[in-house]
Amino acid sequence: MPEMIFRVRWPNGTEADCYSPSLVIQDYFTPGQDYPVREFLEKADTALTEASERVRARYGFPCSRALGQLRAIRQASVPFLTHPDAQVRVLSFRS
Repeated sequence: MPEMIFRVRWPNGTEADCYSPSLVIQDYFTPGQDYPVREFLEKADTALTEASERVRARYGFPCSRALGQLRAIRQASVPFLTHPDAQVRVLSFRS
């Protein structure tokens, strides 16, 4: 399956590379666009769960790396959830 790395900038200015085992991430995010943290978290949850399920359908087991990435995104978002104006910017995709 084609893998995808999507780079994000958190509201505090830190940047991170995030992993998806599938190009499905492109269906949920647009490079250069900002997302409120809660929306970003919801979209990441849906996209990475779908990507993991695609791996399950193909190989018979979920993608632990995608689920680990989702856990990391959830943890990284915690400090910003109480700030309604906080935005996450999706910077780029690379495969």
